[in-house]
Parts: sequence; C-alpha cells; structure tokens
Amino acid sequence: MKLLDIAQVAGATGMAASRLRYYEEKGLIASVGRRGLKRLFEAGVLERLSLIALAQTAGFSLDEIAGMVDAAGRPRLDRAQLSARADDLDRTIRRLSVLRDGLRHAAACPAPSHMECPTFRRLLKGAVETRRRAFVEDLG
Repeated sequence: MKLLDIAQVAGATGMAASRLRYYEEKGLIASVGRRGLKRLFEAGVLERLSLIALAQTAGFSLDEIAGMVDAAGRPRLDRAQLSARADDLDRTIRRLSVLRDGLRHAAACPAPSHMECPTFRRLLKGAVETRRRAFVEDLG
C-alpha cells in the first residue's frame, strides 16, 4: 500500500496543507499515520479529494459532502439530493443567462439613454424582483 505524505497530497491536488488538515478535522479525509511530523494518507485520498472538489464546485457545503461518503470512504450519493442541486443550477443558469443578455443589450443599445430603453428598464425591474425573492427566501 502506497502512502503519501501531506506535502505529496497537497502537490498532487493543488490544495494547501492547511486545507487538508481542515478536511481531516471535519472528518472528510483521514490520515493513517505519520512520518516525522507529516501526516500520511493512503493513495485513495486523492480520489476522495476529487469528489470533495466536484461537490464543492456544484455548491454543496462541507457538511453535505460529509454525508456523501460512508465510513469506509466510498461515495454514498443521494440521487434526489443530486437532482435537486442540478435543478438549482438550472435556475441559476437561466437567471445568469437573462442577466448576460441584458448586459449585452445595454452595451449595444442605440437608445440615447439607457433609461429610455424598454429592454433595459425590464432588466432593472427583473433585478429588483430577483433581489426581493431572495430576501423573502432568506427570511423563510
């Protein structure tokens, strides 16, 4: 069994050693011993760190990610949770696409003033409505 010290894991993943120690503290990864003062990890930690990185990129919190791995380190993915996150991403993509299109229009709009442009005014109204909905959801 090949063991990697924390510096090797950090180098292979591009993650700071402090982040690896934090992940260990949170129970997301586990060292299997020490070589001097350096923590040692089994090579499988690289795959687990890839799973953590993917889940974080998808917007999952570390606590949610902790629930996605069983005690042996194997993924235990809740398909409904993954589907719900994909739905959240779809909503974000739609919202950002509308924003992008509005900004492109504003950049090229021939109106003498943006406030005279009906498309720009709809963009303003939509921005206020989006903020209002987010505020209500946060209260929620």
